[in-house]
Amino acid sequence: MKGFGFTQHGGPERLDWVDVPEPFPGPGEVRVKLAAAGFNRLDRFVLAGIPGVRVELPHVLGSDGAGFIDSVGPGVTDLAPGRAVLLNPGRWDTTCPACLRGNEALCPEYRILGEHTQGTLAEFAVVPRRSVYPKPERLTFAEAAAAPLVFQTAWRALLTVGGLEPGETVAIVGAGGGVALAALQVAKLKGATVVVLSRSEAKLARSQELGADATLVLPPDGSFDRSLWQWSGKRGVDLIFDSVGAETVPRSLRALARGGRVVVVGGTTGATVPIDLRTLFWRNASLRGSTMAGRAEFEAMYAALADGSLRPVLDRTFPFSEARAAYERFLAPDLFGKVVVA
Repeated sequence: MKGFGFTQHGGPERLDWVDVPEPFPGPGEVRVKLAAAGFNRLDRFVLAGIPGVRVELPHVLGSDGAGFIDSVGPGVTDLAPGRAVLLNPGRWDTTCPACLRGNEALCPEYRILGEHTQGTLAEFAVVPRRSVYPKPERLTFAEAAAAPLVFQTAWRALLTVGGLEPGETVAIVGAGGGVALAALQVAKLKGATVVVLSRSEAKLARSQELGADATLVLPPDGSFDRSLWQWSGKRGVDLIFDSVGAETVPRSLRALARGGRVVVVGGTTGATVPIDLRTLFWRNASLRGSTMAGRAEFEAMYAALADGSLRPVLDRTFPFSEARAAYERFLAPDLFGKVVVA
């Protein structure tokens, strides 16, 4: 089976069409014929190589996908071939204490489609039955393939880990990427006042069209903590959603209100940061990490997608045959939304 991926870790120059074994469903599994697949920032890290994560080579990228049921394994009796579906890229063992408590994101065996397994940028993907959901009729296949990873990440980070309450203030550091745009929508759905920060005035204008209450241009010296402090009336921000990492987290902490939280969902600019502990204890603030989501969180997010409360933002859709061009677009500095192949 052909897939878009790599035979050796490295940069974009390593990407090409690769041959991998065609997958077939085992007990409790479903094979999906992919109609669309989306790129995520995770694909960049998988391609480069994540310390401690071994992947089968050749490796196919892609965590998000939507398509049609092709076949089912033994024990799957409630799905028939031809059903249009989208995939939850998260996997867990169902038996550990965290899973039994309904907090699957903390499962020691938690895995992600396309990171720990072959991905969705291929003809077929095989997943557990619990990872398959009917494609909402209001979504195209491209939109369905743009939603699962970023929206579940934003949902858990803001609502479960961040403890966001209606009326609180939220700052989203960075605009244009899929997870930031998902966070904007989730925060507004919860009733927060949202400010978005970016170096791009064009991205800020589009963020306002999506519902941002305010926007701030990131200063050249990166001192957005001062900008947020002034914007908040020198009170600070209740919750800061930071997917940038080392370049921004220390300033995010300085911009917090008393009792404020910084939730980190990524480390694009680096993984190690200096922290002034006095800011944390004096303001009763906290720095929290979050990734992906549990089953109940995913299903709550999925319901909001199905009823139109949340809507994927597409930057551009490419044919599967143009996956390389799609990945190049995904790396473009003016990216706004998700890049999908369909």
